[in-house]
Amino acid sequence: MSLTKITIIPPMYQRIMTKLPQNFTFGFAYGSRVKKQLNNDDKRDMIDLIFAVKDPVTWHEANLHINPSHYSFLKHFGHEFIARYQTNFGAKVYFNTLVQMDDCLVKYGVVANEDLITDLLEWSHLYLAGRLHKPVEIIKKPLDTELETALQLNLQSAVHAAFLILPETFSEYEFYHTISNLSYQGDFRMYIGENKNKVNNIVKAQMVGFRNLYKPFLMNLEDYIDFPMLKKNSDSDGLEFCAQDISPLARLHHLNQLPRWPQKLLTRYWNKGNFRQDTEDVLRAIAYDPDCGAIVNQRINEIVLQSSIRQSVKGILTAGILKSVKYSSRKIKKMILKT
Repeated sequence: MSLTKITIIPPMYQRIMTKLPQNFTFGFAYGSRVKKQLNNDDKRDMIDLIFAVKDPVTWHEANLHINPSHYSFLKHFGHEFIARYQTNFGAKVYFNTLVQMDDCLVKYGVVANEDLITDLLEWSHLYLAGRLHKPVEIIKKPLDTELETALQLNLQSAVHAAFLILPETFSEYEFYHTISNLSYQGDFRMYIGENKNKVNNIVKAQMVGFRNLYKPFLMNLEDYIDFPMLKKNSDSDGLEFCAQDISPLARLHHLNQLPRWPQKLLTRYWNKGNFRQDTEDVLRAIAYDPDCGAIVNQRINEIVLQSSIRQSVKGILTAGILKSVKYSSRKIKKMILKT
């Protein structure tokens, strides 16, 4: 099933969207309030939203006029400053958090269309790309084919990365867990502000959603994998036996399908900063290395670590000090209660 096939948009999202400028190119909702997680039925959780826009300057200008209270003190610097701050720092997303809309508590992020496409295709930050590795609620379908294609290629890249990290045999659950973990394992917030069982809780509660999301890509890789669920309509718990070809040629195929930034970091790591070999030679060498999976995993973690730190520091100003403290307190309290 395509990421962007949707049914009717729930009224809750429709109400929220009517309170914001309407020139979105794409929008989705994610997080525990939107998609079920094990041991988490708290209706007080925030609704997390992301909106892509073609022109952040114009969008923030309109939103500052409509919703000035959503912004921190940065609003006093004007919409052009806010747009520059969005696109030049962190993961290129600007969040307004702890926003009360009717009976909903909302956190919404704004990203330039071109920056979202870059992250999806290159994993430059693996920030929004990582969120879109998991089932989400699409509330605004992509308006152009370039973004639609980037959304699909992002999922395809996640499949290849997961197979590189996984051993020869694994379960369907472990496959989805590995994909979900791509954007969590390197995130410093997993150690200070998130439930340690978060990935497990996401995957186990959404097995059907993951199957629907990734089955089309798996069907194109039957020369490399043996996935029982591809051969039947499975309603199992995801513990079925799966296997993959881990020969150097298979590894090289997956490595060649990785996005630009993981390949760039692999090259830098292999050459220890001296760039003696080009990317093609480096990937071939790594394909023959017994630690290939660990090497790939570490490079992906580097991307996530840097972007999570920079975006969190950025968020202190976009939320304001008081909201930042309140938001962090909610996260830590939730982590303690769910652990």
